[in-house]
Amino acid sequence: MSEFKHIVRIEGVDLDGNKKVELALTGLRGVGMNFSRSIVRVSGIDPNTKLGDLDDASIEKIKEILENPKKFNIPVWMLNRRKDYETGEDKHVFESELAMVKREDINRLKKIRAYRGIRHELGLPVRGQRTKSSFRTGRALGVRRKKASR
Repeated sequence: MSEFKHIVRIEGVDLDGNKKVELALTGLRGVGMNFSRSIVRVSGIDPNTKLGDLDDASIEKIKEILENPKKFNIPVWMLNRRKDYETGEDKHVFESELAMVKREDINRLKKIRAYRGIRHELGLPVRGQRTKSSFRTGRALGVRRKKASR
């Protein structure tokens, strides 16, 4: 068995080698517990193994699955970028690409003056929440009392 690695680098991110594989993979932005669990099942790695105990071949297998999850029969509904706006394909994005795609989507909504884009511009809730009592930021709170006369 290979030497224990305290830090494992996957997709340009340093992950903690002391955590179990499923939990350690959630350290990547864009990978949740559900997607992480499916990666571990597809790769055939024991979920109780620590990430630092994996050999290089297993880590490469995880990287390969992350790059192309559809090739390894991970269901399309688990991917975070279904029917991409520009290409129309289903894919999974992480880290800086995820932040960039999200920013582009919001800017597109603002540019076409969609309702959601306008709500983003105004800093108001986008998904239909009520605003009478919630989201009350930036205003004076409470009641001002008159100074007591001496």
